[in-house]
Amino acid sequence: MATLHMHSHSPFTDSRLISCLRLLGPADGLLLAGDAVYALQVGTPQWQAIELMPAGIGLFALEEDLVARSIEAPNRVQVVDYPAFVALSYRFDKVNSWL
Repeated sequence: MATLHMHSHSPFTDSRLISCLRLLGPADGLLLAGDAVYALQVGTPQWQAIELMPAGIGLFALEEDLVARSIEAPNRVQVVDYPAFVALSYRFDKVNSWL
């Protein structure tokens, strides 16, 4: 069952993102929102861990949060707006929010 994993907390304050990366299945997706988009800063250990994800796993980031934090999404990341985020939630069998 394909799952969209959603993160919104800073990847620098706890290990939830790393735990999620270990659990991702081949048909899963990862959506970064809020402070979680800081994980997309090239050169950080968090970005290095994300780069190790298999290419088949979808990697998404909420556009509004990237803009608010002046972060450029690396090429691997598909930037989505709110309507696309809603569409993603329908594309996957379930959504898991890492609170």
